[in-house]
Amino acid sequence: MEKKRTAFAGTWYPASAEACNIEILQFLSEKTGPATGDFTAGIVPHAGWVYSGSIACRTIASLVPSGEKPVDTIVLFGAHMHRQSEPFVMTQGAIETPLGDIAVDAEMVEALADSISIRKRSPVKFVDENTLELQYPFIKYFFPKAKIVVCGVAPSFFAPIIGTMAVETANALKRTIRVIGSTDMTHYGPDFGFTPAGTGKTAVEWVTTSNDAAALAAMKNMDDKEIIAQGLDHHNMCCPGAAAATAAAAKKMGANQALVLDYATSFDKTGSDSFVGYTGLLYGRD
Repeated sequence: MEKKRTAFAGTWYPASAEACNIEILQFLSEKTGPATGDFTAGIVPHAGWVYSGSIACRTIASLVPSGEKPVDTIVLFGAHMHRQSEPFVMTQGAIETPLGDIAVDAEMVEALADSISIRKRSPVKFVDENTLELQYPFIKYFFPKAKIVVCGVAPSFFAPIIGTMAVETANALKRTIRVIGSTDMTHYGPDFGFTPAGTGKTAVEWVTTSNDAAALAAMKNMDDKEIIAQGLDHHNMCCPGAAAATAAAAKKMGANQALVLDYATSFDKTGSDSFVGYTGLLYGRD
């Protein structure tokens, strides 16, 4: 069986099961902890765990259903892509994590690829993407028996179609799913060539109360077109295609509310003039 090997374990997140478990338990004890409610989809950040692992962990933990019906498949959207990039999906095999392998839901992938134009990639030829890999240990921890569908989604009109079709495919196969979209927010500062509000605390305030706030508003409204426009025009999402696909999937699954579980920036930890925004956002039904 082909397997996607880890590329960031030991650098961006721990390489051993014991160390992953210790950090996950620490994350779960921080701030508000996981949210309770009927959440079916979420947006998570993908920086190294020291920066945004807590937010990603607690958001994914909030997707665990409260009832007895288990989740069959996790649909994960991510990847750094341009508007013209071709969407792609992992075809079969398994994904390696320090906590054990995650099996690809090959049947769902095949059905999805039959319904829309999406490039199929085998595990051994699949790209090394921190947007995706940083979530794998959390998915394995909170959904140990679930399979996975992993898609790279470009910020184009096709993104919400992919999200909607993923849900329709899951429904046709009678899969219980949860959907996760991976994106960081504004990449600000000289390291990123983006300094419209100067430096220091003034820049942080502009990012948090204006630039990232506008992106959060679009995500909370589940407005897939505005999500993509914000990301492309205002540089406040590095993977707006993944976020738009997730919002569209959430709407298709009946979500009618959004909850911002947490928001932070790497400035909080480093104080650097170059910093990144992170959010954990949940979609569900009231």
